[in-house]
Amino acid sequence: MEPEDRITPSRENCVYTSCYCEENIWKLCEFVRAEKTAPLEHLFVVFISNENRTVPLWKQKSGRGDQPVIWDYHVILLQVGPHVSSSVLYDLDSELEFPCSLKQYAAKALRSDTHIRAQYHRKLRVVPADSFLLNFASDRSHMKNSDGSWKMPPPAYPPIHTAESQMNLDDFISMSPAVGWGEVFSLDRFLQTHLAH
Repeated sequence: MEPEDRITPSRENCVYTSCYCEENIWKLCEFVRAEKTAPLEHLFVVFISNENRTVPLWKQKSGRGDQPVIWDYHVILLQVGPHVSSSVLYDLDSELEFPCSLKQYAAKALRSDTHIRAQYHRKLRVVPADSFLLNFASDRSHMKNSDGSWKMPPPAYPPIHTAESQMNLDDFISMSPAVGWGEVFSLDRFLQTHLAH
């Protein structure tokens, strides 16, 4: 991708805090909205998880070799292009390009659920970026130990809240279509929808 086509800062210049992927992606969406680098209606926040909160992803910076990282959930940003081949993904925790073509990310990072145990099958909640910016809230309590200490240091900026909520992260991580925002897909249906010929 050429620098003039970029809708976000370079990976090195993005707001990033390890283990706070939902906030990292919120900050990317906020940048696009503020700088008007792309129409928000072309951007979708994708939560990857399942009922067991055990989802494998390959080509993650915290991985080893060709072994997947098992996340409880992960969050990436999808930019839908005018053609299927022009859709790209932004994953600040990936070793792949930033952004990466959806086709390449699907092949190298998501792979397939076909040959993995059912408990690891991925589901994806796809939320329009404007809805995510409007509704997402996290008080970061999920990152605290029982003694109040942090599991991982939090971002330096204040927690993201809305007038209605201090914490609704679980409604985004949940893969129940009955709760939260956006639409829930199986991995196969997500890829068929976004990589259809």
